[in-house]
Amino acid sequence: MINVIWLMMIVVGFGFAAAKGNIEVVTQAAFDGAATGVTVCFGLISVLVFWMGMMKMAEDAGLLGKIAKLLGPVVAFLFPDVPRNHPAMGYILSNMSANLLGLGNAATPMGIKAMQQLQELNPDKQTASPAMCTLLALNTASITIIPTTLIAIRLNYHSANATEIVGTTLMATIIATLAAIMADRWYRNRTLNRPPRVVKSGNPSMKG
Repeated sequence: MINVIWLMMIVVGFGFAAAKGNIEVVTQAAFDGAATGVTVCFGLISVLVFWMGMMKMAEDAGLLGKIAKLLGPVVAFLFPDVPRNHPAMGYILSNMSANLLGLGNAATPMGIKAMQQLQELNPDKQTASPAMCTLLALNTASITIIPTTLIAIRLNYHSANATEIVGTTLMATIIATLAAIMADRWYRNRTLNRPPRVVKSGNPSMKG
């Protein structure tokens, strides 16, 4: 659906430009956008590589393990239907640890592996389980202590103080995460307390 929306926007843009005789403006904007995208990507590489290296050092030093232990009780509360010794728990903890450090690129593969493991526990393969919905909500609104990617973008555009967003980002992600958890708890309780559907057997009454 998203691809269709983007395609429609592009087609409409080209249509308006052609109608007004400014098709060269759209062409120039497309090339400028492509050039800017490449420039921003190169600017992100150095910062992401740095923080990925820091994360690897933290993992080797046992820091991520300590973070995982601190998050263990929280994860057990958020995912009560996942066994604590299941591999999904390890991937969930790694995913949350990476998100805390603002390393979305490192968190994504861990989140995918966690979803795959949760799918194995899912009794209904056609519908997302409550644990899968919880993980998706936490990833969407995850608390971020260091917004690495945003800092890299601000540095790339020569921000005077690229790290000034840390405080506001932390506050915004805390509020978003709390809202996601409350919504998840509400929907979980609503689903658990919903009475099971009773399927009526269609036995027609016999008239004598």
